[in-house]
Amino acid sequence: MPPLSVLDLVPIQQGSTAGAALRASRVLAQHVEGLGYTRYWVAEHHNLPSVASAAPDIMIGQIAALTRNLRVGSGGVMLPNHAPLVVAERFKLLEALFPGRIDLGIGRAPGTDQITSLALRRRQAVHEDDDFLERFRELLLLESGGYPEGHPFRSVRAMPADVRLPPIWLLGSSDYGSQLAATIGAGYAFAHHFASYDAVAAMRLYRDEFRPSPRLAAPHAILGVAVVCAETDAEAERLTATVDLNLVRRSRGEFLPLASPEEAQAYPYTELDRERIRANRNRVFVGSPATVRARLAPLAAATQADELMITSAIYDHAARKRSYALIAEAFAIGAAARPDALPAQA
Repeated sequence: MPPLSVLDLVPIQQGSTAGAALRASRVLAQHVEGLGYTRYWVAEHHNLPSVASAAPDIMIGQIAALTRNLRVGSGGVMLPNHAPLVVAERFKLLEALFPGRIDLGIGRAPGTDQITSLALRRRQAVHEDDDFLERFRELLLLESGGYPEGHPFRSVRAMPADVRLPPIWLLGSSDYGSQLAATIGAGYAFAHHFASYDAVAAMRLYRDEFRPSPRLAAPHAILGVAVVCAETDAEAERLTATVDLNLVRRSRGEFLPLASPEEAQAYPYTELDRERIRANRNRVFVGSPATVRARLAPLAAATQADELMITSAIYDHAARKRSYALIAEAFAIGAAARPDALPAQA
């Protein structure tokens, strides 16, 4: 089976705080490093009461400082929100501090609503059209020094100048991202946990069309999946009630903190709500370790995933930690803690 990694949206629980969610993520990163996970990526979202991660670069520095071997990165930096030079310098700085351990995952969407996106870019030159490719080219040109003579950015260097950008990964939920990642020779991460596009088609397209580059000699595809694992199928189903209610609320534009399983089970769902839940369950892998492995292994094989990246919207922090431990056990990635890992926080 492929290696396992973590995508952390840094969810906020009902009755708790963003600060508690951020601290819990630091603890979780130490926990999964000890379990043998490969990467820990944090997302970028804005103006959402349910998500605490608005500045992934800051969280990356925090998590990398508390771990030794774990690769830490962005899942991802939403490039439409940022000047490419700012992204380049922040991630070069992280790479300088933690050499060989940083990943620069880049997303095309803003990670928020249109008004908030406008506020994020208000002092930049805002384009009504999608300018992702323009921003992405600028990022690569700043790194390579590829601007021609006479261009105003010819003399601009992203600092620190003696440090290369960390590996670039493109995030996607359709064939657009897979084609772009293949064309430029970058890593690719497919968001199966929310995508409606076929994961097998996207991942195979990336692999078939991949062109080697100085950044990456061979394709590397990560499959992002939502998993809720517990000791028994019944307990996993109980924990997944939180996921179900979160989905229903998001479909109504309600981005509330994660509800407890008890609150979610008592919610008065409509028949349309239940249809949405049933459809979404095709994207969520729920059950005991044996059940999760039996359901997830065929998809990993069909997509030829080089890596599985697990995201788990579980209300209780202890249950979330246990879920990642059980998944590690199911896929035999090495349950023994690494001897050189830093001591975990309480």
